[in-house]
Amino acid sequence: MAKYIFVTGGVTSSLGKGIISASLAKLLQARGFSVTIQKFDPYINVDPGTLNPYEHGECYVTEDGAETDLDLGHYERFLNIPTTQANNVTTGKIYQTVINKEREGAYLGKTVQVIPHITDEIKRRMQLLGAQGYDIVITEIGGTVGDIESLPFIEAVRQLQWELPDEDCLVVHLTLIPYLRAAKELKTKPTQHSVKLMSENGVNPDIIVCRTEHPLSPEIRRKIALFCNVKQEAVIEAADASTIYEVPLTMMREQLDVICLRKMGLPLGHEPELSAWKAFLDKLKYPKAKVSIGLIGKYIELQDAYKSILEAFVHAGAVNECKVEVVNIHSEFITPDNVDEKLAPLDGLLVAPGFGLRGIEGKITAVRYAREQGLPFFGICLGMQMAAIEFSRNVLGLKGAHSTEMDPNTPYPVIDLMEGQKEITEKGGTMRLGAYDCDTAPGSLVRSIYQHARISERHRHRWEFNNVYLSDMEQAGMLASGRNPETGLVEVIELPKHPFFIGVQFHPELKSTVENPHPLFVHFIAAARAHAENPSSDRKSS
Repeated sequence: MAKYIFVTGGVTSSLGKGIISASLAKLLQARGFSVTIQKFDPYINVDPGTLNPYEHGECYVTEDGAETDLDLGHYERFLNIPTTQANNVTTGKIYQTVINKEREGAYLGKTVQVIPHITDEIKRRMQLLGAQGYDIVITEIGGTVGDIESLPFIEAVRQLQWELPDEDCLVVHLTLIPYLRAAKELKTKPTQHSVKLMSENGVNPDIIVCRTEHPLSPEIRRKIALFCNVKQEAVIEAADASTIYEVPLTMMREQLDVICLRKMGLPLGHEPELSAWKAFLDKLKYPKAKVSIGLIGKYIELQDAYKSILEAFVHAGAVNECKVEVVNIHSEFITPDNVDEKLAPLDGLLVAPGFGLRGIEGKITAVRYAREQGLPFFGICLGMQMAAIEFSRNVLGLKGAHSTEMDPNTPYPVIDLMEGQKEITEKGGTMRLGAYDCDTAPGSLVRSIYQHARISERHRHRWEFNNVYLSDMEQAGMLASGRNPETGLVEVIELPKHPFFIGVQFHPELKSTVENPHPLFVHFIAAARAHAENPSSDRKSS
């Protein structure tokens, strides 16, 4: 039978429950246990697919096409195993399921209430993955203890603690120990209050993980243990780290995994095997070179909007033994008059995915600069579409070429709404989502990068390359080097005469992990490093 670990948060949001959950899972996995992580989000949206990135950052897409919370990206990057739609549950999903069952008459005339019907559905979802053969299921509860929207989830945890054997259910509470500079003291009172709130709801944490800027003294640990009713060894210090990838090693030093296994009555097994992880960290901390990559987007002031891209840069930088310095450039403020000033110092350019008209012309201007100046270019989803539009306008001479997403009346719809999307009216979960096959062209750069004729990548889009213009583009030098084997959809475009110019309709950043950095990012950073070391050789018009 699976063991269940619940990770809750107190005092403030954004403390890093996802990173702590992923780090604990990594340590348990490295000890030989089969582990998975799931996220329960307390908002009423059915999924984050319709949310603006300013609300919850990027929308992460799983292999099976679920639009999920960005924490699932951390789970995959740490564990190197894919998640599914079962790994992310929202209040919206819970209520939608219960209401649908009520409409079907499944409750046999009973009055449908939060307890037991909502909490029963939450518990069912919490234990779904446990029935799939995992040794340990870690469940991260979104939000903060005390939030009114989190109460049904905390109540469900309370019920599971009561229903399951003591050793099968464990609660880890992440909290903040603030440092008051004026008093030069760490303060435990906020932690005491958050644990008190949990206790009032019938849930007592077994382990308390303390986010802190300064080391916890033995006296502070003893005080937290005394007032929060846990053993002193179960008070874990989580000091601020220079990178999230240090956290598993920090938690290993604090013996978080050992304490959890002992409380659950599981054997410790062998010491965690993390040699590859440590080698990655060594390359990350001690780079031999540096490259500057321009990230062109319209949410650049919010780092979580492009979280997976930023992490893929970290992975690829370590492989190339160079530090990737990401320069955020707002596409809305790029013009033909200032593009050289903004982009000339860069070693590479990535045009980010997104939706909507804002900042589009700036992206197209940036693509033209990269194409004409021989600057390594990588376009993802919308970035690939902007590359196709730019080429159509400035090489084929199709003035006014555009995407029907931004200009429904464009005379040259180089990018058009997918046929299967034209009858869809509901927005949530209806895009082309999840993993699809792509055949790479023999002799192409993308074939040499992947080393496979057929690849599989994840998608999230409604518009596609319009094949009406494909022949003219290829005659002018643009190669469609990746295509869907069933539909003929162009998935990859590249310029063979350019040092590195690739646009992809899919989202490769979603599959980059510490143990398997994505090859497209690895080769893009390699091209950027070559440009940095010899920039004059790349300046050519393509």
